[in-house]
Amino acid sequence: MAVSRPTLVLRLADVGRATYGSLRVVGDPSRTVTWVIEEPLLLAALAELRDALPEPVAEESVGDALRRALVRGPLATRSTEHVLAYRLGVLLLSDGCWRLLAEFAPDPRAVVFVSPSARLARVPWGLLAWPLLRPEADSMVRARVAAVTVEGTSAARIPWPEAEPSDLADGRRLLDLVDVLMSVPANIANATRPRCDWSAAADRPPLLILDPRVPGQRADSSLGSVLGRPHPDTPVAQHFSQSMSRGRVLPDVGSAVELFRRTDVDRRWLAAMLAAPPGRLLYVGHATAAESGSADRSALHLADEQPLTAGDVMSLALPIPPRVALLACASGGDYRFDEATGLVAAMVLGGAQLVTATLWSLPTTAGYRQFTGSAADPMSDVVVAIDRAHQDVEAGGAINRWQRDELNRWRSGDPTASPLYWAAMVSFAVDGAR
Repeated sequence: MAVSRPTLVLRLADVGRATYGSLRVVGDPSRTVTWVIEEPLLLAALAELRDALPEPVAEESVGDALRRALVRGPLATRSTEHVLAYRLGVLLLSDGCWRLLAEFAPDPRAVVFVSPSARLARVPWGLLAWPLLRPEADSMVRARVAAVTVEGTSAARIPWPEAEPSDLADGRRLLDLVDVLMSVPANIANATRPRCDWSAAADRPPLLILDPRVPGQRADSSLGSVLGRPHPDTPVAQHFSQSMSRGRVLPDVGSAVELFRRTDVDRRWLAAMLAAPPGRLLYVGHATAAESGSADRSALHLADEQPLTAGDVMSLALPIPPRVALLACASGGDYRFDEATGLVAAMVLGGAQLVTATLWSLPTTAGYRQFTGSAADPMSDVVVAIDRAHQDVEAGGAINRWQRDELNRWRSGDPTASPLYWAAMVSFAVDGAR
Protein backbone atom coordinates (compact mmCIF):
# COMPACT_ATOMS: atom_id res chain seq x y z
CA MET A 1 0.00 0.00 0.00
CA ALA A 2 1.35 3.43 -0.96
CA VAL A 3 2.19 5.68 1.98
CA SER A 4 0.33 8.99 1.98
CA ARG A 5 2.78 11.87 1.91
CA PRO A 6 2.23 15.21 3.65
CA THR A 7 1.48 18.09 1.30
CA LEU A 8 2.42 21.74 1.82
CA VAL A 9 1.71 24.82 -0.28
CA LEU A 10 4.30 27.60 -0.63
CA ARG A 11 2.59 30.70 -1.97
CA LEU A 12 4.04 34.11 -2.79
CA ALA A 13 2.00 37.09 -3.89
CA ASP A 14 3.06 40.57 -5.01
CA VAL A 15 0.89 43.14 -3.21
CA GLY A 16 1.83 46.75 -3.78
CA ARG A 17 5.52 47.24 -2.98
CA ALA A 18 5.93 44.02 -1.05
CA THR A 19 5.69 40.29 -1.66
CA TYR A 20 3.84 38.21 0.91
CA GLY A 21 4.87 34.60 1.53
CA SER A 22 3.05 31.77 3.26
CA LEU A 23 3.71 28.08 3.86
CA ARG A 24 0.62 26.05 4.65
CA VAL A 25 0.27 22.43 5.69
CA VAL A 26 -2.67 20.93 3.81
CA GLY A 27 -5.12 19.64 6.43
CA ASP A 28 -3.55 21.59 9.30
CA PRO A 29 -3.94 25.33 8.63
CA SER A 30 -3.04 26.20 12.23
CA ARG A 31 0.61 25.55 11.39
CA THR A 32 0.72 28.13 8.58
CA VAL A 33 3.68 30.52 8.69
CA THR A 34 3.73 33.88 6.92
CA TRP A 35 6.34 36.54 6.15
CA VAL A 36 6.88 39.66 4.07
CA ILE A 37 9.62 40.33 1.51
CA GLU A 38 10.12 44.08 1.19
CA GLU A 39 10.64 45.28 -2.39
CA PRO A 40 14.35 46.24 -1.99
CA LEU A 41 15.09 42.71 -0.77
CA LEU A 42 13.04 41.16 -3.55
CA LEU A 43 14.93 43.23 -6.12
CA ALA A 44 18.21 42.11 -4.53
CA ALA A 45 17.18 38.47 -4.95
CA LEU A 46 16.18 39.04 -8.57
CA ALA A 47 19.52 40.72 -9.28
CA GLU A 48 21.40 37.73 -7.84
CA LEU A 49 19.37 35.36 -10.04
CA ARG A 50 19.62 37.55 -13.16
CA ASP A 51 23.40 37.38 -13.09
CA ALA A 52 23.26 33.58 -12.96
CA LEU A 53 20.96 32.78 -15.88
CA PRO A 54 22.06 32.20 -19.50
CA GLU A 55 19.85 34.96 -20.86
CA PRO A 56 21.04 38.34 -22.17
CA VAL A 57 21.25 41.24 -19.70
CA ALA A 58 21.31 44.83 -20.99
CA GLU A 59 23.51 44.91 -24.12
CA GLU A 60 24.68 41.29 -23.96
CA SER A 61 24.38 39.05 -26.98
CA VAL A 62 23.13 35.49 -26.60
CA GLY A 63 26.75 34.31 -26.81
CA ASP A 64 27.83 36.77 -24.14
CA ALA A 65 25.06 35.54 -21.85
CA LEU A 66 26.02 31.91 -22.36
CA ARG A 67 29.69 32.65 -21.68
CA ARG A 68 28.83 34.55 -18.50
CA ALA A 69 26.49 31.85 -17.18
CA LEU A 70 28.75 28.90 -18.02
CA VAL A 71 32.16 30.39 -17.20
CA ARG A 72 31.95 33.09 -14.55
CA GLY A 73 28.34 33.38 -13.36
CA PRO A 74 27.01 32.32 -9.94
CA LEU A 75 25.97 28.90 -11.29
CA ALA A 76 29.33 28.22 -12.93
CA THR A 77 31.21 26.85 -9.88
CA ARG A 78 30.32 25.05 -6.67
CA SER A 79 31.45 27.87 -4.39
CA THR A 80 29.60 30.65 -6.21
CA GLU A 81 26.49 28.49 -6.60
CA HIS A 82 26.52 27.75 -2.87
CA VAL A 83 26.62 31.49 -2.16
CA LEU A 84 23.73 32.13 -4.58
CA ALA A 85 21.63 29.37 -3.00
CA TYR A 86 22.38 30.80 0.46
CA ARG A 87 21.47 34.36 -0.49
CA LEU A 88 18.21 33.34 -2.14
CA GLY A 89 17.42 31.22 0.92
CA VAL A 90 17.92 34.28 3.14
CA LEU A 91 16.02 36.76 0.99
CA LEU A 92 13.01 34.68 -0.03
CA LEU A 93 12.20 32.30 2.86
CA SER A 94 11.88 33.15 6.55
CA ASP A 95 13.42 31.19 9.42
CA GLY A 96 9.95 30.01 10.37
CA CYS A 97 9.39 28.70 6.85
CA TRP A 98 12.66 26.76 6.92
CA ARG A 99 11.88 25.27 10.34
CA LEU A 100 8.45 24.09 9.22
CA LEU A 101 9.91 22.54 6.07
CA ALA A 102 12.51 20.69 8.16
CA GLU A 103 9.75 19.08 10.23
CA PHE A 104 8.62 17.22 7.10
CA ALA A 105 12.07 16.11 5.95
CA PRO A 106 11.94 12.53 7.33
CA ASP A 107 10.31 9.76 5.29
CA PRO A 108 7.79 9.80 3.84
CA ARG A 109 9.15 12.85 2.07
CA ALA A 110 6.60 15.67 1.91
CA VAL A 111 5.54 17.34 -1.33
CA VAL A 112 5.64 21.14 -1.55
CA PHE A 113 3.56 22.81 -4.24
CA VAL A 114 4.96 26.22 -5.13
CA SER A 115 2.75 29.04 -6.36
CA PRO A 116 5.12 31.96 -7.04
CA SER A 117 4.38 35.58 -7.75
CA ALA A 118 5.00 36.93 -11.25
CA ARG A 119 8.35 38.44 -10.28
CA LEU A 120 9.54 35.19 -8.67
CA ALA A 121 8.40 32.92 -11.50
CA ARG A 122 11.95 31.91 -12.52
CA VAL A 123 13.31 31.10 -9.07
CA PRO A 124 14.71 27.52 -8.85
CA TRP A 125 13.11 26.85 -5.46
CA GLY A 126 14.67 23.44 -4.94
CA LEU A 127 18.14 25.00 -5.10
CA LEU A 128 17.62 27.33 -2.13
CA ALA A 129 19.90 26.63 0.87
CA TRP A 130 18.87 26.73 4.53
CA PRO A 131 20.95 29.60 5.97
CA LEU A 132 23.01 29.23 9.15
CA LEU A 133 23.92 32.93 9.27
CA ARG A 134 21.77 35.89 8.37
CA PRO A 135 22.85 39.52 8.08
CA GLU A 136 22.23 41.51 11.24
CA ALA A 137 18.67 42.82 11.47
CA ASP A 138 19.71 46.47 11.96
CA SER A 139 21.99 46.42 8.92
CA MET A 140 19.20 44.88 6.81
CA VAL A 141 16.85 47.68 7.86
CA ARG A 142 19.43 50.29 6.89
CA ALA A 143 19.96 48.57 3.52
CA ARG A 144 16.21 48.57 2.84
CA VAL A 145 15.83 52.23 3.77
CA ALA A 146 18.81 53.31 1.64
CA ALA A 147 17.35 51.55 -1.39
CA VAL A 148 14.23 53.74 -1.39
CA THR A 149 14.80 57.24 -2.79
CA VAL A 150 12.76 59.92 -4.50
CA GLU A 151 13.85 58.36 -7.80
CA GLY A 152 12.33 55.02 -6.91
CA THR A 153 13.23 51.71 -5.28
CA SER A 154 16.40 49.82 -6.18
CA ALA A 155 17.90 46.52 -5.06
CA ALA A 156 19.13 46.69 -1.48
CA ARG A 157 22.89 46.46 -1.06
CA ILE A 158 22.97 43.63 1.45
CA PRO A 159 25.77 43.58 4.08
CA TRP A 160 26.41 39.86 3.68
CA PRO A 161 28.37 38.10 6.45
CA GLU A 162 32.03 37.52 5.63
CA ALA A 163 32.46 33.79 6.07
CA GLU A 164 33.36 30.65 4.19
CA PRO A 165 30.48 29.30 2.07
CA SER A 166 30.22 26.22 4.29
CA ASP A 167 29.67 28.48 7.30
CA LEU A 168 26.84 30.40 5.65
CA ALA A 169 24.53 27.43 5.08
CA ASP A 170 24.60 23.88 6.40
CA GLY A 171 24.39 22.40 2.91
CA ARG A 172 20.76 21.33 3.01
CA ARG A 173 18.69 22.56 0.10
CA LEU A 174 14.93 22.76 -0.18
CA LEU A 175 15.29 19.84 -2.60
CA ASP A 176 17.00 17.80 0.13
CA LEU A 177 14.09 18.31 2.49
CA VAL A 178 11.04 17.82 0.28
CA ASP A 179 9.86 17.05 -3.24
CA VAL A 180 9.19 20.32 -5.07
CA LEU A 181 6.36 20.63 -7.60
CA MET A 182 4.64 23.65 -9.11
CA SER A 183 0.97 24.36 -8.56
CA VAL A 184 -1.18 24.75 -11.64
CA PRO A 185 -2.89 28.17 -11.43
CA ALA A 186 -6.36 27.83 -9.91
CA ASN A 187 -8.20 29.24 -12.93
CA ILE A 188 -6.64 26.50 -15.07
CA ALA A 189 -6.93 23.67 -12.55
CA ASN A 190 -10.62 24.43 -11.96
CA ALA A 191 -11.53 24.86 -15.63
CA THR A 192 -13.58 22.31 -17.54
CA ARG A 193 -11.06 20.12 -19.35
CA PRO A 194 -10.53 16.52 -20.50
CA ARG A 195 -9.08 14.18 -17.87
CA CYS A 196 -7.21 10.93 -18.31
CA ASP A 197 -5.11 9.40 -15.56
CA TRP A 198 -1.62 8.08 -16.28
CA SER A 199 -2.75 4.58 -15.24
CA ALA A 200 -5.09 4.49 -18.24
CA ALA A 201 -2.49 5.81 -20.69
CA ALA A 202 0.79 4.25 -19.55
CA ASP A 203 0.66 1.44 -22.11
CA ARG A 204 0.23 3.77 -25.07
CA PRO A 205 3.27 4.72 -27.16
CA PRO A 206 5.03 8.00 -26.38
CA LEU A 207 5.05 10.81 -28.93
CA LEU A 208 8.65 11.96 -29.39
CA ILE A 209 9.33 15.33 -31.02
CA LEU A 210 13.10 15.65 -30.94
CA ASP A 211 14.81 18.78 -32.21
CA PRO A 212 12.55 19.45 -35.22
CA ARG A 213 14.10 21.41 -38.09
CA VAL A 214 12.69 24.95 -38.10
CA PRO A 215 12.29 26.18 -41.72
CA GLY A 216 14.95 28.63 -42.85
CA GLN A 217 17.17 28.05 -39.81
CA ARG A 218 20.70 26.69 -40.10
CA ALA A 219 21.84 24.15 -37.53
CA ASP A 220 24.04 26.78 -35.84
CA SER A 221 21.46 29.58 -35.85
CA SER A 222 19.41 30.83 -32.89
CA LEU A 223 16.61 28.41 -33.79
CA GLY A 224 18.97 25.70 -35.00
CA SER A 225 19.83 22.32 -33.56
CA VAL A 226 19.48 21.83 -29.80
CA LEU A 227 21.13 18.41 -29.61
CA GLY A 228 23.61 18.57 -32.48
CA ARG A 229 23.96 16.31 -35.49
CA PRO A 230 22.02 13.06 -34.96
CA HIS A 231 24.17 9.94 -34.93
CA PRO A 232 23.29 6.39 -33.82
CA ASP A 233 26.26 6.27 -31.44
CA THR A 234 25.29 9.28 -29.31
CA PRO A 235 23.92 8.44 -25.84
CA VAL A 236 20.62 10.17 -26.57
CA ALA A 237 20.10 8.21 -29.81
CA GLN A 238 21.04 4.97 -28.07
CA HIS A 239 18.54 5.73 -25.30
CA PHE A 240 15.68 6.08 -27.78
CA SER A 241 16.88 3.05 -29.73
CA GLN A 242 16.48 1.05 -26.52
CA SER A 243 13.01 2.54 -26.06
CA MET A 244 12.06 1.39 -29.55
CA SER A 245 13.31 -2.12 -28.79
CA ARG A 246 10.93 -2.29 -25.81
CA GLY A 247 7.82 -1.07 -27.62
CA ARG A 248 6.25 1.18 -30.22
CA VAL A 249 6.91 4.93 -30.30
CA LEU A 250 5.37 7.73 -32.32
CA PRO A 251 6.19 8.53 -35.05
CA ASP A 252 6.80 5.07 -36.47
CA VAL A 253 10.40 5.02 -37.69
CA GLY A 254 12.96 2.42 -38.69
CA SER A 255 15.76 3.77 -36.48
CA ALA A 256 16.12 6.17 -33.58
CA VAL A 257 18.11 8.66 -35.68
CA GLU A 258 14.98 9.24 -37.78
CA LEU A 259 13.29 10.77 -34.72
CA PHE A 260 15.67 13.75 -34.78
CA ARG A 261 15.65 16.90 -36.95
CA ARG A 262 12.49 15.94 -38.81
CA THR A 263 11.08 18.31 -41.41
CA ASP A 264 7.47 17.06 -41.38
CA VAL A 265 6.59 18.04 -37.82
CA ASP A 266 4.06 20.78 -38.53
CA ARG A 267 0.76 21.42 -36.74
CA ARG A 268 -1.20 19.07 -39.00
CA TRP A 269 1.30 16.30 -38.32
CA LEU A 270 1.08 17.05 -34.60
CA ALA A 271 -2.72 16.92 -34.59
CA ALA A 272 -2.64 13.56 -36.38
CA MET A 273 -0.09 12.13 -33.93
CA LEU A 274 -2.05 13.36 -30.90
CA ALA A 275 -5.20 11.68 -32.25
CA ALA A 276 -3.47 8.27 -32.14
CA PRO A 277 -3.48 8.83 -29.07
CA PRO A 278 -0.06 8.71 -27.35
CA GLY A 279 0.40 8.05 -23.64
CA ARG A 280 2.75 10.99 -23.18
CA LEU A 281 4.49 13.73 -25.16
CA LEU A 282 8.18 14.64 -25.11
CA TYR A 283 9.15 17.82 -26.96
CA VAL A 284 12.79 18.87 -27.28
CA GLY A 285 13.41 22.03 -29.24
CA HIS A 286 12.88 25.77 -29.15
CA ALA A 287 10.22 27.85 -27.49
CA THR A 288 9.58 31.56 -27.64
CA ALA A 289 8.50 33.16 -24.39
CA ALA A 290 5.93 35.93 -24.49
CA GLU A 291 7.99 38.81 -23.12
CA SER A 292 5.02 41.12 -22.79
CA GLY A 293 1.31 41.15 -23.33
CA SER A 294 -0.48 37.82 -23.09
CA ALA A 295 1.05 34.52 -22.02
CA ASP A 296 -0.86 32.76 -24.81
CA ARG A 297 1.73 34.16 -27.26
CA SER A 298 4.30 31.75 -25.82
CA ALA A 299 5.09 29.26 -28.57
CA LEU A 300 6.80 26.04 -29.59
CA HIS A 301 8.80 25.95 -32.81
CA LEU A 302 7.94 23.04 -35.07
CA ALA A 303 8.95 22.35 -38.67
CA ASP A 304 6.41 24.99 -39.59
CA GLU A 305 6.64 28.53 -40.95
CA GLN A 306 4.82 29.91 -37.92
CA PRO A 307 5.42 28.78 -34.32
CA LEU A 308 2.64 26.97 -32.48
CA THR A 309 1.44 29.32 -29.75
CA ALA A 310 -0.27 28.38 -26.52
CA GLY A 311 -3.31 30.16 -27.92
CA ASP A 312 -3.17 27.91 -31.00
CA VAL A 313 -3.07 24.77 -28.85
CA MET A 314 -6.16 25.95 -26.96
CA SER A 315 -8.12 27.17 -30.00
CA LEU A 316 -7.40 23.96 -31.93
CA ALA A 317 -8.50 21.93 -28.90
CA LEU A 318 -5.61 19.54 -29.44
CA PRO A 319 -6.01 16.38 -27.31
CA ILE A 320 -3.04 16.32 -24.94
CA PRO A 321 -1.86 13.14 -23.16
CA PRO A 322 -1.69 13.05 -19.34
CA ARG A 323 2.06 13.63 -19.25
CA VAL A 324 3.99 16.24 -21.20
CA ALA A 325 7.64 17.31 -21.14
CA LEU A 326 8.54 20.59 -22.86
CA LEU A 327 12.33 20.80 -22.91
CA ALA A 328 12.57 24.20 -24.53
CA CYS A 329 13.55 27.76 -23.67
CA ALA A 330 11.61 29.02 -20.64
CA SER A 331 8.62 26.81 -21.51
CA GLY A 332 7.46 26.95 -17.88
CA GLY A 333 7.01 30.72 -17.77
CA ASP A 334 3.25 30.81 -17.14
CA TYR A 335 3.54 32.47 -13.73
CA ARG A 336 5.36 35.46 -15.25
CA PHE A 337 1.96 36.77 -16.35
CA ASP A 338 -1.15 37.84 -14.46
CA GLU A 339 -3.17 35.60 -16.76
CA ALA A 340 -1.26 32.31 -16.61
CA THR A 341 -2.35 31.03 -20.01
CA GLY A 342 1.01 29.97 -21.40
CA LEU A 343 2.26 26.66 -22.71
CA VAL A 344 1.78 24.79 -19.44
CA ALA A 345 -1.80 26.01 -19.12
CA ALA A 346 -2.50 25.04 -22.73
CA MET A 347 -1.27 21.52 -22.08
CA VAL A 348 -3.33 21.15 -18.90
CA LEU A 349 -6.47 22.52 -20.56
CA GLY A 350 -5.91 19.93 -23.31
CA GLY A 351 -5.76 17.03 -20.86
CA ALA A 352 -2.31 16.92 -19.24
CA GLN A 353 -2.05 16.23 -15.52
CA LEU A 354 1.72 16.66 -15.20
CA VAL A 355 3.78 19.02 -17.33
CA THR A 356 7.55 19.25 -16.97
CA ALA A 357 9.01 22.48 -18.33
CA THR A 358 11.98 24.80 -17.93
CA LEU A 359 12.36 28.06 -16.00
CA TRP A 360 14.96 29.52 -18.35
CA SER A 361 16.78 28.83 -21.61
CA LEU A 362 18.99 25.74 -21.52
CA PRO A 363 22.36 25.99 -23.27
CA THR A 364 22.41 23.82 -26.38
CA THR A 365 24.93 21.01 -26.73
CA ALA A 366 27.03 23.16 -29.07
CA GLY A 367 26.82 26.19 -26.77
CA TYR A 368 27.93 24.23 -23.72
CA ARG A 369 30.89 22.71 -25.52
CA GLN A 370 31.94 26.00 -27.10
CA PHE A 371 32.21 27.91 -23.82
CA THR A 372 33.36 25.17 -21.44
CA GLY A 373 35.76 23.28 -23.70
CA SER A 374 34.21 20.05 -22.42
CA ALA A 375 33.07 17.14 -24.56
CA ALA A 376 30.22 16.45 -22.13
CA ASP A 377 26.60 16.81 -23.24
CA PRO A 378 24.39 17.87 -20.29
CA MET A 379 21.52 18.79 -22.62
CA SER A 380 21.25 15.23 -23.89
CA ASP A 381 21.58 13.95 -20.33
CA VAL A 382 18.56 16.05 -19.36
CA VAL A 383 16.51 14.65 -22.24
CA VAL A 384 17.30 11.06 -21.24
CA ALA A 385 16.63 11.72 -17.54
CA ILE A 386 13.26 13.39 -18.11
CA ASP A 387 12.17 10.72 -20.59
CA ARG A 388 12.97 8.02 -18.04
CA ALA A 389 11.28 9.90 -15.20
CA HIS A 390 8.08 10.31 -17.21
CA GLN A 391 7.76 6.54 -17.35
CA ASP A 392 7.69 6.31 -13.53
CA VAL A 393 4.47 5.89 -11.55
CA GLU A 394 5.19 9.29 -9.96
CA ALA A 395 7.01 11.27 -12.64
CA GLY A 396 7.35 14.41 -10.54
CA GLY A 397 8.90 12.46 -7.69
CA ALA A 398 11.25 10.70 -10.11
CA ILE A 399 12.43 14.06 -11.46
CA ASN A 400 13.08 15.28 -7.90
CA ARG A 401 15.16 12.15 -7.22
CA TRP A 402 17.18 12.75 -10.38
CA GLN A 403 17.72 16.37 -9.36
CA ARG A 404 18.99 15.26 -5.93
CA ASP A 405 21.38 12.86 -7.65
CA GLU A 406 22.61 15.71 -9.88
CA LEU A 407 22.99 18.00 -6.87
CA ASN A 408 25.11 15.36 -5.14
CA ARG A 409 27.27 14.97 -8.26
CA TRP A 410 27.70 18.74 -8.35
CA ARG A 411 28.62 18.84 -4.66
CA SER A 412 31.17 16.09 -5.21
CA GLY A 413 32.97 18.20 -7.80
CA ASP A 414 31.57 17.01 -11.13
CA PRO A 415 31.32 20.18 -13.29
CA THR A 416 29.20 18.41 -15.90
CA ALA A 417 26.34 18.20 -13.37
CA SER A 418 25.65 21.87 -14.01
CA PRO A 419 22.65 23.35 -12.17
CA LEU A 420 22.04 25.49 -15.26
CA TYR A 421 20.35 22.34 -16.57
CA TRP A 422 18.81 20.30 -13.77
CA ALA A 423 17.78 23.23 -11.56
CA ALA A 424 15.81 24.70 -14.48
CA MET A 425 13.42 21.74 -14.59
CA VAL A 426 10.05 22.06 -12.86
CA SER A 427 6.91 19.95 -12.96
CA PHE A 428 3.40 21.38 -12.78
CA ALA A 429 0.90 18.88 -11.39
CA VAL A 430 -2.87 18.73 -11.03
CA ASP A 431 -5.59 16.17 -10.23
CA GLY A 432 -3.47 14.41 -7.62
CA ALA A 433 -0.56 13.74 -9.99
CA ARG A 434 2.83 13.50 -8.36
